[in-house]
This record gives sequence, structure tokens and C-alpha cells, in this order.
Amino acid sequence: MKQLPLDFGLAAVPRLENFIAQGNEAAVWHVQQAVANPQRAAVPTYLWGETGSGKSHLLQAVVTALREQGEPVGWLDAQTLHPAAFDDRWQAVVLDDCHLFTPHQQAVAFNWFVNAQTPTQGRPRWVLAAGALPPADLKLREDLRTRLGWGQVFHVQALADAGRQTVLRRAAEERGLHLSDEVMAFMANRFSRDLSSLMHLLEHLDQYALRTQRAITIPLIKSMLENE
Repeated sequence: MKQLPLDFGLAAVPRLENFIAQGNEAAVWHVQQAVANPQRAAVPTYLWGETGSGKSHLLQAVVTALREQGEPVGWLDAQTLHPAAFDDRWQAVVLDDCHLFTPHQQAVAFNWFVNAQTPTQGRPRWVLAAGALPPADLKLREDLRTRLGWGQVFHVQALADAGRQTVLRRAAEERGLHLSDEVMAFMANRFSRDLSSLMHLLEHLDQYALRTQRAITIPLIKSMLENE
């Protein structure tokens, strides 16, 4: 009988503090200032960049930080099939993977955007959004596309190899795992080098190592590939 893994490995919660800002200092500083200021300017912010550049990490970190401050936040991404109606209690609206929005999601995002920017309780609310393309290239309804590009726009750069290895090693340590230099080199050379893919690989390795009661080594990685 195959032993079912018990997921004792805990993935790190995305936070502003555990985002490596290398190459993206201006975007991270802007987001940090907005989160820290309860009277944050309501000018919308749009982040764009390739898959694995850290856009979703930043957005999820903002949601975590605001909710820890007791501020309700609306979240919409491409996986949200049945978005909720706009809630006037929200202090911010966060839209992820805008480039993948369906027509219905675009309509909801536009509605949220307009409601967030309509002054209530004395001030508009912040809209933070992200996508794979700059606003001018988004294949979205025009009223939403132009609004996404109206405020602060930042190009989020993917980390270089050294930065990706730092993030991956830290994520492994937070799960109680050790990745040797040989394992790190093997992963970098044999798998997709974008950070999102590497983090998914780490999650699978964590589960497989737990199930087989073995440390993460190159033979274990090869065994996982052969058996899963």
C-alpha cells in the first residue's frame, strides 16, 4: 500500500519581508509605502512581468499585510470563477493575472475598479493589479485596460540565477529541508529555471521525500521522476 504523505512541510506565506527586491526596488518600495499608510493614495498600481517574476507573491503579500492590519480586501484572479459582488467595506481591491481574465471576470474587475475609485467614507480605495503584459498590450475591454494603466505602472523583473537560488534555498529551509549545492545545480540545469516552476518542484520533492522517508538528493529526484 502506498503511504499517503502528511504535509508537515509548511510553505512560506508570501510576505513583503520575504520578497527579494533585487532589480525591483522601486516597485517594492511603492507597495510597502502604500501598505504602511492607512490614508494611502488611491492612485491605482499595476505590476507587469513574465511568469515567475514575483508579481503574485507581491500581491498576496499585500493582501496578507492589509488583512493583518484589520483591513478587508477584495481579491480576484483568473482562477476565481464566481467573483463576489463589490463589498463597500473593502479598503483595497487586488486583481491578479489580469491578462487571463474572461469577459465575465473583466466585467467584475471593471465594476470593482469603478466602485473602489468612487469616494465613499471620505476617500477612494486602492486598486492593485498585475498581469503578464504592459497595460497598452492587454487584450481586455478598453475601459478596464485604460484604467489599469492610469496610475503607477512597474515592470517587475525576474530574478537572476543567484537570486532564484537564494529564494529556493530559503523556501526549503522554511520547510525543514536541506538542498545541497549539487541538488541546487541539478535542479537549475534539468528543470525550468523560472521561480514559479522551481517552487512547484520543491513542493513535490517535499511530499515525495516525506512519503519515502528519504533526504532530498539527486537519486531521490530521479526516482520521483520515474515513479510519479
